[in-house]
Amino acid sequence: MQHDKPSLTLGARIRALRRARGLTQDRLANSTGVSRSAVAQWESDRAGHSTGMLRRLADVLGVSVNTLNDGWDTTATDTVLTPHELALIHLYRTCNEEDRAVLMQVASKIAASTRID
Repeated sequence: MQHDKPSLTLGARIRALRRARGLTQDRLANSTGVSRSAVAQWESDRAGHSTGMLRRLADVLGVSVNTLNDGWDTTATDTVLTPHELALIHLYRTCNEEDRAVLMQVASKIAASTRID
C-alpha cells in the first residue's frame, strides 16, 4: 500500500514530536546538547541539520531518522521515550568514556537482576 508523505516541514515535525512527548524547547535542547535558540531555529526551519544532529534528535524524540527526516516510514517502530529514559540518555552523553562504561555495567546488572524468565 502506498502512502502519501505528510506535508509538514522538518521543523514542523520536530515541533509536533517535541510537544507530543511533553518536552519544552529547553528540555529538547539539553537532551541534544544545543541551545534553546537552536531548537527554535530548527522548528521554524531557519537552520539546517547535520546528519549527526538528526540522529540525536530522532533518538531523543523516540523516532527513526526516516520518520523525522521524511515524515513517513512504514517500517518504523516509533516509541515515546519517558522523561526518565531521556534523562538517562542525557546523563550518558555528558559522561566521559570511563564513566559510560561504568553506567553500562550497572545498567546491565540491574537489567539482569530484574529479568523474569
